[in-house]
Amino acid sequence: LGQDFFPQVDGGQFLLHVRAPSGMRVEETEVLVADVETAIRNAIPPSELTLILSTIGMPSSGLSLILGSSSVGSADADVLVQLSASHSGSTFDYVRTLRPALSRRFPGVTFFTQPSDIVNQVLDLGVPAPIDVQISGPNLAGNFALAQRLTGQVARVPGASDIRVQQVMDAPQLALAPDRVRTVQLGLTPSIVASNLLISLSSQASTAPNYWLDPSNGVQYPVSVMTPQYKNTSLGALAATPISVAGSPQPQLFGNLTTISRTTIPAVVNHYNIMPAIDVFLAADQRDLGGVAGDVSALMTRIRSSLPRGSTMTMRGQVASMQTSFSALEVGILFAIALVYILLVVNFQSWLNPLIIVLALPGALTGITWMLFVTGTTLNVPSLMGAIMAMGVATSNSVLLVTFAEAQRRAGRSSIDAAIDAGYARLRPVCMTALAMIIGMTPMALGSGTGGEQYAPLGRAVIGGLLVATIFTLFVVPLVYGVLRRDRGQATNETHEFVRA
Repeated sequence: LGQDFFPQVDGGQFLLHVRAPSGMRVEETEVLVADVETAIRNAIPPSELTLILSTIGMPSSGLSLILGSSSVGSADADVLVQLSASHSGSTFDYVRTLRPALSRRFPGVTFFTQPSDIVNQVLDLGVPAPIDVQISGPNLAGNFALAQRLTGQVARVPGASDIRVQQVMDAPQLALAPDRVRTVQLGLTPSIVASNLLISLSSQASTAPNYWLDPSNGVQYPVSVMTPQYKNTSLGALAATPISVAGSPQPQLFGNLTTISRTTIPAVVNHYNIMPAIDVFLAADQRDLGGVAGDVSALMTRIRSSLPRGSTMTMRGQVASMQTSFSALEVGILFAIALVYILLVVNFQSWLNPLIIVLALPGALTGITWMLFVTGTTLNVPSLMGAIMAMGVATSNSVLLVTFAEAQRRAGRSSIDAAIDAGYARLRPVCMTALAMIIGMTPMALGSGTGGEQYAPLGRAVIGGLLVATIFTLFVVPLVYGVLRRDRGQATNETHEFVRA
């Protein structure tokens, strides 16, 4: 059947993340995103497109975490595409068409989709993908190399899509090393040199705030002074930043006091339990989430021996919540069956009658499995809820039949005759109860309307379970009751009559 936490719903929108080469300026990223928007408009008919909203260059912060964004700097952008309310094409089909088309047109640029609705964002527990393979440990470089190796292997897993390593490790950086001999000779310190550069690049508002008092209204206004950005466009301009020297009217140039070199650093560093963490994100497309997670877990088992010393590898995200919830639901269903059985034992003052009643449940489970398989529905939370409902109705119908048969048997009729009478007498109530439930769940099972895919598994599970459970209730339960409730004398007489015949 496959496993999903919740069914996929076509919400009429998708969130495309664009990651340009690391270090690209936000102006260049804007030009790139404009070309990406043009490609999207060419792929989606204008009549089915309502809005394209792009957020470019949002830094990695608490705001990006709240919005579920994967942005880490000026080279990232989130493109939200919203379709019209009457769109005929599937949102998932448009995404599958855009993935290869964008990769071919924009080589060197990484594209992947993220959850665009609040339901999946909540289910993903704050990460921008349903499956998060997290490698944490002190060896950041070794963990990143292992994550890249795992990404290549996960790409061969059927149904895995939008595979990427979240952390960007090659962000360009200018390393400024002060010449301590020259700074000491001039009576300066590296801190003074760095403060002068900081004021030139981002003003003195955070280090030495200045205010101007307007004498006309008595209001103080903050005054910020900095070098205009268009004048800091090259390393030469940066090296020409003046550094004030105490006691000297002639300032020194920044380039005379420091050595500038180019290096690369991680664009963002994530931690989990204090340790640096590397995340490999992926999603499932045209396959159930549990199947993809199972294959990825097998890859993790094989690659775990290559982990650097002190590093750990775990699977997080929506799939971890799904596995926990399913385990709790399975235990809950077993506990509910046991509790119902004990309650029936107390009611009937017998261990056998409740056992006969519970025999309708295998039929309900068979019908649920059959219906989910025929309709291509995965095992998820709504279908499990429907399974619980179907088993409840099947149990109540079985109780109705066995109670009538037990009353007839105690009135003096044989167990076989009592079971036949119960089947005839309770045929209409059992059929009417099951039929009313089946007809009521049919519109839900069809999944029509906006968001109907979310609740369709519940209706399908109920219909399939009741179709087979009703047959079990009317035929299997009376048959088993007639066989198991025969007393010894009755069985002996029937045997003699059979031998004489």
